Amino acid sequence: MEIYVGNLPWSINDQDLADAFGAYGNVEKASIISDRQSGRSKGFGFVTMNDAEEANKAIEGMNGTEMDGRSLKVNEAKPREDRPPRQDNW
Repeated sequence: MEIYVGNLPWSINDQDLADAFGAYGNVEKASIISDRQSGRSKGFGFVTMNDAEEANKAIEGMNGTEMDGRSLKVNEAKPREDRPPRQDNW
């Protein structure tokens, strides 16, 4: 199951995220989404857990908890919606 994690502190890295969710079960992958140009965190990421029961426990346990003073928003990731191509009118 893919889990969305929002409102992450800017200082967190992939390993910190994996460690936090590891308390609930086996984390297959954890990744923080970064801005392409600056490389700075966008404040959200995704965690992949193969066991749905562990993933649901992680969502329940982590949603609303604080990490470095920020209240996390955790839920099951939804598929990305198709968006029309961007048009640069510069």
